[in-house]
Amino acid sequence: MFSAGAESLLHQAREIQDEELKKFCSRISKLLQAEDLGPDTLDSLQRLFLIISATKYNRRLEKTCVDLLQATLGLATCPEQLQVLCAAILREMSPSDSLSLVWDHTQNSRQLNLVASVLLAQGDRNEEVSAVGQGVLRALESRQPEGPSLRYLLPIMAKVVVLSPGTLQEDQATLLSKRLVDWLRYASLQQGLPHSSSFFSTPRARQPGPITEMDGAVATDFFTVLSTGHRFTEDQWLNVQAFSMLRAWLLHSGPEGLGTLDTDDRSEQEGSTLSVISATSSSAGRLLPPRERLREVAFEYCQRLIEQSNRRALRKGDSDLQKACLVEAVLVLDVLCRQDPSFLYRSLSCLKALHGRVRGDPASVRVLLPLARFFLSHGEAAAVDSEAVYQHLFTRIPLEQFHSPMLAFEFIQFCRDNLHLFGGHLSTLRLSFPNLLKFLAWNSPPLTSEFVALLPALVDAGTALEMLHALLDLPCLTAVLDLQLRSSPAPSERPLWDTSLRAPSCLEAFRDPKFQGLFQYLLRPKASGTTERLVPLYQLLQPMAGCARVAQCAEAVPTLLQAFFSAVTQVADGALINQLALLLLGRSDSLYPAPGYAARVHSVLSSQFLALCTLKPSLVVELARDLLEFLGSVNGLRSRASLVTSVVWAVGEYLSVAYDRRCTVEQINKFFEALEALLFEVTQCRPSAALPRCPPKVVTALMTTLTKLASRSQDLIPRASLLLSKMRTLTQSPATGSMHREEGAEAICTRATELLTLLKMPSVAQFVLTPSTEVCSPRYHRDVNTALPLALRTVSRLVEREAGLLPG
Repeated sequence: MFSAGAESLLHQAREIQDEELKKFCSRISKLLQAEDLGPDTLDSLQRLFLIISATKYNRRLEKTCVDLLQATLGLATCPEQLQVLCAAILREMSPSDSLSLVWDHTQNSRQLNLVASVLLAQGDRNEEVSAVGQGVLRALESRQPEGPSLRYLLPIMAKVVVLSPGTLQEDQATLLSKRLVDWLRYASLQQGLPHSSSFFSTPRARQPGPITEMDGAVATDFFTVLSTGHRFTEDQWLNVQAFSMLRAWLLHSGPEGLGTLDTDDRSEQEGSTLSVISATSSSAGRLLPPRERLREVAFEYCQRLIEQSNRRALRKGDSDLQKACLVEAVLVLDVLCRQDPSFLYRSLSCLKALHGRVRGDPASVRVLLPLARFFLSHGEAAAVDSEAVYQHLFTRIPLEQFHSPMLAFEFIQFCRDNLHLFGGHLSTLRLSFPNLLKFLAWNSPPLTSEFVALLPALVDAGTALEMLHALLDLPCLTAVLDLQLRSSPAPSERPLWDTSLRAPSCLEAFRDPKFQGLFQYLLRPKASGTTERLVPLYQLLQPMAGCARVAQCAEAVPTLLQAFFSAVTQVADGALINQLALLLLGRSDSLYPAPGYAARVHSVLSSQFLALCTLKPSLVVELARDLLEFLGSVNGLRSRASLVTSVVWAVGEYLSVAYDRRCTVEQINKFFEALEALLFEVTQCRPSAALPRCPPKVVTALMTTLTKLASRSQDLIPRASLLLSKMRTLTQSPATGSMHREEGAEAICTRATELLTLLKMPSVAQFVLTPSTEVCSPRYHRDVNTALPLALRTVSRLVEREAGLLPG
């Protein structure tokens, strides 16, 4: 989250109108045309970059301003900081037809880097990607010292490889592989010379020192990204950049069709290859073709990184770098083993040792993800107890590291990207959903879309009900995780919770043994197969409802519920659909009291209840007793109005012999009596303040359903007509006008009049209110000569005529 000052600047930038931006661009154009590009120009370009990058949509800049930005980017004498800003502004505008930059090899390498970044942001509209790639390759081919520095061009080449793999021809790919081998394996082991020296410095004092390891020891093996020094040479910088693009290049230059191998087929291939292939010696590696030689050097480089990561870093920044390089090294080894199974035999021992070392180190937890992917990718050939690896990964990590936003994103992304590899371990993933929800509860805003994409793979018929309970309790879980961190015996230097919120009573309850069972259930690592009612926790944790993190989580739940129901309806049978419907009704009045949370959830539950009824219309008959019990209470009717309306509509729509032969007149009569009593309760005028204010939508739904039920059991028509007449009269009384606004009272009156007119013609009412399946087919709605349009026109005329005869 941004600071208050940053938020204020962003708000101001977004509020700038087009006319103000036009004037500001004119001012910048004058500054860029001046001979001296001073501090005013720098400040104005910074402001312009903020303005165009603060919004999601593209801002239109004056053509003169755009042309001057491009010209300034190409000036050899322009300060570097101004050129960086010009390139950043042009990238924010891309893709745009107003840009006319071209690749000019006469520019210095820094300018070429900036120009290329803009061209690549344009996309391959005029084959810019290919032109940039060919330009970098020409620089690679010319080994002239006065040529452009590859230090600034190699990152561009890495981007080109990803955006347009077909840009490089075979001989060019071979050349790049050779150069990568040189940079990775033969970088200098001496530090670079100082940029400048005094007149009195001696040659001995200017001699560069040796490259060192992370622990300060002098390096005795080849240079890597984990080698340290005060200054670096050109080839050492290229070594670092070559490693950063190594994995992308290996994937590009590897054997065709590699990604289509099935896991089992790959395991068989690896197993058969391992039985006959031994490790290739480094001396023989020099005789390999360029691509195979690059793989050999990449393997040696990763092995060296793993060895260097064992050294104790002297600085915290170096320790973080070690872990990041370990992640990349394991990913590169995974690619190598998929391309050439002989590397698997040579990698297993060090990777098993690495897994044993980082497994107990909380600071190295991110390394476990690529290691798990390696063991997953290579199946039985790795000869590793994969189940133990996944049990530790899904049980311990989320429980202890849920508060790490980077790990949370990488963990969910790891689950998404490797679903096709889980195979028999998919049940472990599904049973671990309570732990995965901890990541989501603590990091809901940035993680919601990722989790929505993963959710279909987690939904299973056996755990669907427990998962739905867990999603509804997600804000409560966020509050409990906050308390868990607050009560931690060794809190971090920077608190991870909202320090402005004081909740001593909640902390006491969290430590109270009486409530430990409920808290432990909410914090369980795996699906338990049981559900607990957490209403006591809602009351205890109510002071935490105002916490910003809880509010953010509550806002994400409706989206997650929509994704859950989209997935569960694909696997649910009739019994599970019934259980889901009951759960919706039961949880409608049992939600954590976060501000606005209940209203948003009820909106989703109401639509999903109707979806379940559409999926299984017989649900209404099978759950008749439960639905009658739900409708028999008006407690909290105003807050649950949307769900009550959906249930009432479902009863009127599906309580019919047309949908379920088991439907009886007795059931129809029971529902009629229950709905009649409910309508009487919510519309009668009492001075009591306890009477709930009922939305007009609920009243009209009740009247319509009562009319539908009466049309199916004609003995009820007199009662329904009397009730509708009372409702029409009631809406005209002053007391009712105070309960409902004028528009609502008018809608109720109109609906009562229409329904009364229909009931005067029972056969027509049954045809209109309970149409047969044939009538509901699309043909009856498209063809004006078929029965339904004709019937509707006839009924409309009859209704209008009867309405004219009724007393006002």
